[in-house]
Amino acid sequence: MQRRDFLRNIGLLGLMSYIAPQDTYAALFQKEKPLKGFNLLNKFNPDYQTPFSEKDFEIIAEWGFNFVRLPLSYWCWSKKDDWYHVNENILKEIDKAVELGQKYKIHVNINFHRVPGYCINPPHEKVNLFESPEALKACAFHWKLFTERYKDYSSKYLSFNLINEAPSIADEKYDKVVRHLINTIREISPKRTIIVDGLDVGARPLMSIAKEKNIIQSGRGYQPMLISHYEASWVYGNGPMYFPKEKLSWPLNENGKIYDKNWLRDTLNKNWQPFIKKGGKVHIGEFGCHNRTPHNVALAWLNDLLAVFEENRWGWSLWNLQGSFGVLDSHRSDVKYENYKGCKLDRKMLEILLKYK
Repeated sequence: MQRRDFLRNIGLLGLMSYIAPQDTYAALFQKEKPLKGFNLLNKFNPDYQTPFSEKDFEIIAEWGFNFVRLPLSYWCWSKKDDWYHVNENILKEIDKAVELGQKYKIHVNINFHRVPGYCINPPHEKVNLFESPEALKACAFHWKLFTERYKDYSSKYLSFNLINEAPSIADEKYDKVVRHLINTIREISPKRTIIVDGLDVGARPLMSIAKEKNIIQSGRGYQPMLISHYEASWVYGNGPMYFPKEKLSWPLNENGKIYDKNWLRDTLNKNWQPFIKKGGKVHIGEFGCHNRTPHNVALAWLNDLLAVFEENRWGWSLWNLQGSFGVLDSHRSDVKYENYKGCKLDRKMLEILLKYK
């Protein structure tokens, strides 16, 4: 059965109940009830990809959250040596996640974590998206594919996140790529809400798009990395990952420099307030704390970080629901877990998230 026939069979009236003017939905990211939830990593790594789980959506809705971000690698449905190959069976699994979002009234954000020509994580692509016209053409091909596929879905329940964590490059180079992809999507879905990750791995905004309609910029909440990524070897190598654990605390004193709630506020506001003052909207697409950070330190830091998000009325999505940064099955050595629907729940972390929901 073709996907179009499937949608027709489930009932066009049911689908149409979710379709509404899309130009109003960018406001959901910052106004009455900012979108808050979790990253779901089922299609993050093609070597370990799985179908999206209805149980995850059920749990997120039961807790009262309203947002999921899906970091996707194009290698899951395509090939690194054949950019235009498409595996329809994998795309149907992504369709299922979009449909589950509508079923549970959870906004689904589709993020291209790996695109032809760029990924923040190794292995790196053979060509550079920001230099290669062919890579940009292929990236646009995949966004056109997804936009056509979901063009009848309202921005109330579905948004697109162009590229995960842009590198430290000239604003002009990033702007050129971003506008090309926005235009590709707008030709098919003129009012789709689109999220643009900030430059410097999501740390600072692309100021040139501040006044664009239905555009949100996505920031990160991993500051300082010594807390959020303590002993994360993929980030620190042989450097500060060996910071003495007995000196790790929140607030943190690192060689006389104090990191605390005021430091978080000042750092985030310095990066993002100029963009907001120009009319831009912000959503924190990722934040979280690796499981090697002592639990009491992680919770104290998390509480202050979320308080700063709340001051700014920013929505957010924790990296991740289930895994080393998450509230389920995080494998921390210093947590007394609660059995919850077949998972190990970090109840104390969940309570902090719920406090700022």
